[in-house]
Amino acid sequence: MKTPPILLCAGLFCTATLHAAPLIPSKESDTILFNFEDGKVPPTIKGNQAAMKVVSNPNGGGKALQVDLSAKGKFSGISFEPKPAWDLSDKGDFSLAFDIANTGEYSVQLYSNVNDKHGTGQTRTTIVPTGGKAQTYYIVFKGEELKIDSGLRSDPPASKIGGNKFIWLWGSKTIDVSGITKVSLHTDTILHDRQIVISNVRLLKNPKMDPDFLKEIVDEFGQNNHADYPYKVKSEEELKERSAKELAELAKSGPMPDRSKFGGWKDGPKLEATGYFRTEKIGNKWALVDPEGYLYFAAGIANARMANTTVITGVDFHKPTVREVDPEGVIPDDSMPFIKTSAEARETRFIASELRHKMFTWLPEYDSPYEDHYHYKRATHTGPLKHGESFSFYQANLERKYGQTHPESYLEKWRDVSVDRFLDWGFTCMGNWADAMFFQVDRIPYFANGWIIGNFKTVSSGDDFWAPLPDPFDPEFVRRTRVTVEAVAAEVKGNPWCVGVFIDNEKSWGRMGSFNSQYGVVVHTLPRDAADCPTKAAWVGMLKKQYGEIGALNAAWETSFESWDGFAKKAEVSSRNAAVKKDFATLLSAFADEYFRVVRTELKKVMPNHLYMGARMAHWGMTPEVVGAAKKYSDVVSYNFYKEGLKDQDWKFLSEIDRPSIIGEFHMGAISDTGLFHPGLIVAQDQEDRGRMYQDYMKSVIDNPYFVGAHWFQYIDSPLAGRAYDGENYNVGFVTVTDIPYTGLIDAAKELHRNLYERRYGDLKKAK
Repeated sequence: MKTPPILLCAGLFCTATLHAAPLIPSKESDTILFNFEDGKVPPTIKGNQAAMKVVSNPNGGGKALQVDLSAKGKFSGISFEPKPAWDLSDKGDFSLAFDIANTGEYSVQLYSNVNDKHGTGQTRTTIVPTGGKAQTYYIVFKGEELKIDSGLRSDPPASKIGGNKFIWLWGSKTIDVSGITKVSLHTDTILHDRQIVISNVRLLKNPKMDPDFLKEIVDEFGQNNHADYPYKVKSEEELKERSAKELAELAKSGPMPDRSKFGGWKDGPKLEATGYFRTEKIGNKWALVDPEGYLYFAAGIANARMANTTVITGVDFHKPTVREVDPEGVIPDDSMPFIKTSAEARETRFIASELRHKMFTWLPEYDSPYEDHYHYKRATHTGPLKHGESFSFYQANLERKYGQTHPESYLEKWRDVSVDRFLDWGFTCMGNWADAMFFQVDRIPYFANGWIIGNFKTVSSGDDFWAPLPDPFDPEFVRRTRVTVEAVAAEVKGNPWCVGVFIDNEKSWGRMGSFNSQYGVVVHTLPRDAADCPTKAAWVGMLKKQYGEIGALNAAWETSFESWDGFAKKAEVSSRNAAVKKDFATLLSAFADEYFRVVRTELKKVMPNHLYMGARMAHWGMTPEVVGAAKKYSDVVSYNFYKEGLKDQDWKFLSEIDRPSIIGEFHMGAISDTGLFHPGLIVAQDQEDRGRMYQDYMKSVIDNPYFVGAHWFQYIDSPLAGRAYDGENYNVGFVTVTDIPYTGLIDAAKELHRNLYERRYGDLKKAK
């Protein structure tokens, strides 16, 4: 954020800084909730691992609330807990606003949680930049915009409120404003203490919603049509000029000088070489070892592929054949390569969503040079359309940059340039979801992946975010696992540059926090009929072996089942005593064990030389039982962890399982200098701040003796109008939609990578 002051475009910052944002002046129509003028912290404001005091407002007259946010625990912040609950039903369409200044050294990502009297909640986020200048931040509580399903994870502002809108994350957009019980502002797993100053807490009446706030938001390059910013491309000529300059610089670059052929540490000790990647514990540190025997740390970028670059256009086809799914296919819809529509299907083309279709200033005709960048999305996870036509602006921009000497030659050029970039930037590998076109390049290590999909039976944890869980005791699941692994093996071809294989991703195993959420798989599966649920049948067998008579189970569980047959038919269990908890943990462990056992067994049959990297558990799906099962069967246990970094107290369990571990996904994003409407899950103030946060995160991984790598998600920014499958429209790429690298982020990554091996393994040099 070292650029000149900026312009404000309908609530979006058009160039590279947030610092110059004006406050929204208070109006007579505002309802002031807190102004702190009496010098006291109101009793309805509670601190959570945060110190509070009333101070003179550093941005003008009056008083303000200083909040010192602590990095010691998980959450730190304040909450407004009115008694009685706020009844705001007479306010019409309104927002809750705060003037907030960051008086500390680091940018502050604040989360807002809002709860109503029914227990309904929502979570949003924003970034408070450094510099000490107060800005207005607001949460839309009620408004017409909340009823619109645009298919974007976060929309642009729907009215000219100004200031900074808290960006949508998850929960219910509709809350009962007649009974607001709690509003919290907090941080989550921060690495550094922060300090903010809050003043002028008030309710704002929303200006009238602009009915065209989503119209023509995307230009011909897939960029924000209504804003200007440093990375924006204005013409095809400029795109080619930028590309030529980068290619000239890449031609003079190469891998960092301390790297071995496979990206290992050639200046460090040389261990046993097996011709493939393996793991070894050296002293108290786990390590990967490259095929030549050098210590190796897997610093990579995930999702280098075209599959997630398309955006729903609002068009669909009446021809149902475009939605036909091969029951023996191994690629789910969110990862599907481009599906072309037939000329016959195109005759049935129609606009299925005017809202979506009007977002674009340009889409090509099917008989134009850019028709190859259309794709048919057979199923979506969220959004106004369940399926439909999609288009990749990113892929079209590659054709604009590189031209086409033969069909899809621009993709071959992209592949080669991407490898040049990764090596120049100091990365040692490509992470999960690398396109198979990289698998035989033999210039940079990579991780292969597979999804187990098919018509096997499933179970539920009660919180099936992406999909229900597979039933691993179903023989069809075993067969489909084998089919998946064989498909991956056919792509890898035994290549030693393949470090290992991830199978599946972010399964909804259960969440910590309550008995029902942790043991949701058991809670929701026991009531099912074992005749139609292999997992239930397996559990019945286990419990019969453990207890013998049904009466013994009843005595332990405080239940009254008449027979094992009745238990097998339907088993509702309300007790939560110690025996139930112990047995539920055993059942969940058995379920997870079978899943990981099946996958490992089939993988090692077909790909014995490659590491099994596990299932990339999300931080919200890491119960001890599932982690324990992953430890038993994975060569490397994988976690997707979206926070500022790793804190020792959160990862103490690693010393107990003592297995090599890897971060499969993390990222930071910004909107101030990108034109995008959503920064991503972890928020920075600009590209330089993204770089600083990348370094902090990676240092926390490198310094942990159990981790052997971390993969950033992802290579390319999400589409401005949301990726076709689920609407994610994040600034999470190392490159823009026009394939322009983010220099602030890249410079910081290169700086860290130059010292990667010295920081991780420098103490082992003497053993060389």
